Parts: sequence; C-alpha cells; structure tokens
Amino acid sequence: MSRLNPLLWPKRPAIWSYGLAVLSVGAVLLISRWPALHLQESPVSLFLCAVILSAWFGGVWPGLLATVLSALSFYYYFLPPIRSLDPKPEELPRLAVFLLSALFVGALSVAQRSATESLRRARDDLRGTVQELQRSNEALQTESLERKHAEDALREAQSDLARVSRVTTMGELTASLAHEVNQPIAAAVTSANSCLHWLAADVPNLDKARAAATRIVKDGTRASEIISRIRLLFQKGTLQLESVDVNQVINEMTVLLRGEAARYSISVRTDLAADLPPVMGDRVQLQQVMMNLMVNGIDAMKAVNGTRELVIKSQGVENHQVHVSVSDTGVGLPAEQKDQIFNAFFTTKPHGTGMGLRICRSIVESHGGRLWAASNSPRGASFHFALLAKIEAKE
Repeated sequence: MSRLNPLLWPKRPAIWSYGLAVLSVGAVLLISRWPALHLQESPVSLFLCAVILSAWFGGVWPGLLATVLSALSFYYYFLPPIRSLDPKPEELPRLAVFLLSALFVGALSVAQRSATESLRRARDDLRGTVQELQRSNEALQTESLERKHAEDALREAQSDLARVSRVTTMGELTASLAHEVNQPIAAAVTSANSCLHWLAADVPNLDKARAAATRIVKDGTRASEIISRIRLLFQKGTLQLESVDVNQVINEMTVLLRGEAARYSISVRTDLAADLPPVMGDRVQLQQVMMNLMVNGIDAMKAVNGTRELVIKSQGVENHQVHVSVSDTGVGLPAEQKDQIFNAFFTTKPHGTGMGLRICRSIVESHGGRLWAASNSPRGASFHFALLAKIEAKE
C-alpha cells in the first residue's frame, strides 16, 4: 500500500529534497505568473502547497528553504510595488501573515510526516513481531508434538518394562503358584471321588453327594480365580483407570503368595481397615506394586533366624488418602545405601535386576501417590505407599 501512496514514500537523499524545494517554488512562481491563468492576485495557496510538499518529502530544512524562497518570491513579485525591494509599509503585515502561514503549514507537514513514519515503523515492527510469534508458535507446536510422541513412547516403554518385571517375578514364583493352583484342584478331585462314592452306594446318599458337588464347584471356582489373576499379571496393556478396592488387591496378592511364604515358614498377617474408600487406578499395576513389596519382604526373611512375619496394613488417612504398609522382620535396609534403594539397577540381591522398587515407585507416582521406605525396630523394614482416594460425588 505504501508504494501506491506518494505521501507514504520514504525520504529521499538531501540533494533531492532541497532540489524538490527549489523546483516546487519555481513551479508555483511560473504558474502564478502565467498570464493566461490570471493568478497574479492570489498565489498564496500555491506557495503554501509548495511549502507543504517540500516539508513532507524533505523534512524541516527543505521546508524552511521552500518557506524562504516562497516569502522572497511573494515579497518581490506580488507585494506592491512589484519587482521592488521597498514595498509599501501597509503591505508588510500581509507579508508577515504569509510568512507565519508558511512556517505553520511547514511545521504541521513535518509533524504529520514524522507521525506517519512512526506509525509505519510501528506497523513494520508489529508485522515483524507477529511473524516472529507465528514462527515461535509453529516451533512450540512442533516441540509439543515431539514431546507428546516422546511421552507416549516413554509410557509404552515403562509399561513394557513393568510387564517384563511381572513376568520375571511370576517366573521366580512358579513353584509356589503351581502349589496354590494345585490345592483347589486336588481338593476338587477328592470331593469328586467322595461324590461318586456316595452315589454308588446301595442307597445313594444324595445329601452328602450334593455337599461334595458343592465343594467341587467351590474349589473349581477358586482355582479358576487364581489362574485368572495369574493370567492378568502376564497380560500387556495400557493404563486403565477404574475404581479399585485396595483391600481386595491385598487379599488377591496374599492368596497368590501364601504358598511362597509357607515354604520359608513365614506367617502373613493382614490388618485392613473395614471402611477403606476405593482409589482410582490400574488394578494390574497396583497388584504388581503389592506383589513386588511382598516378595521383597519374603526374600528379606528367608535367611534370618527368629520370628518371620509379613504384615500388610491399610488405613484411610487425612486429605482423602489411602495408606498401605508392608512390614517384615528381615535383614532391614542397607544402612549406607538407604537412599539408593529406589534407584534403577540398584539391588542387594545376588540375582536381582534392581528394577522392582524403581518400577513400583514409578507406578505409584503415575497414580498421583508416593512410595517410601523406613527401618523397623528391632529389625526389618517397612515400605509404605499412599494413594488419593476416589471422592464420591454427593447426590
């Protein structure tokens, strides 16, 4: 737009500006003296136009030059006596008015030109700022997209690592899990033989056969539930938040690990709050946290003498939180490396990976909670984690 509007053209070099002032006044003088136009009596407006033009395109000094040249031309050619350096005294006020008018319009033109240039610079600066903001916004969007892809990849990697940890732990517990599954199956077989015995009698005892069949259903369901929990821990999936009963998770893991604890004469005791509110979380991942903490407690007590007891407690605490603790009477935390137990690849086990506690902390923190450890007296260690309870909407 500024290229099409002459009033917005940029300033020219000084020689060009002063030349414009001389040419504009000369042109006005030529036009006003042209006989055919009859402008000899009123050339003031033309001279003022020359001053405005010179001041606009040239600035202050070309405008002053045009003012002086216009005043001299007006003084010499248009104030009686014409072409005389001694005008009548009564014409001097007219000359003064002309000179003041020329200075005024020149100053006004310079001020307006300065304001126009300031606006143009501000517009150019604004356009540059807008373009820079657009480039910055595009860069931020690209960075945000890349960060989102990186976060998705990290979450997927963490999920894969957590699953590998679960599979590794379950592999280590194969014998105990097989024993847990075998118990209800063996009981179901015994009940089935009893049922056949009562039905094969000369006078079938239907009541006892019915009771035996009921035990078969109960033991079969128990075995099915154990297998379902084991399969669930082997599955790979994304984080799925749902309302989870923490006490139920503790009971499920207690059932799965009861055989492993019994192998090493470890008693498992639970102290669970009856009115514990549910939490929003991924059931499988919370099961993994409980399994890892309980397995660590069992491992810590395998080689110790004296009482071997694993205690799991749950309770509701202030600020709508659910607190769970897993305590053992084992070897305790390493005194000089207590702060490192949650670091990746740090382990005190001969064949440990050093990832179990790190994964547990990542899972708990991804649920908006925290996981920490403390020493027990006189021996052993306690692991605690707190999760936000699900706040029920009031009717």
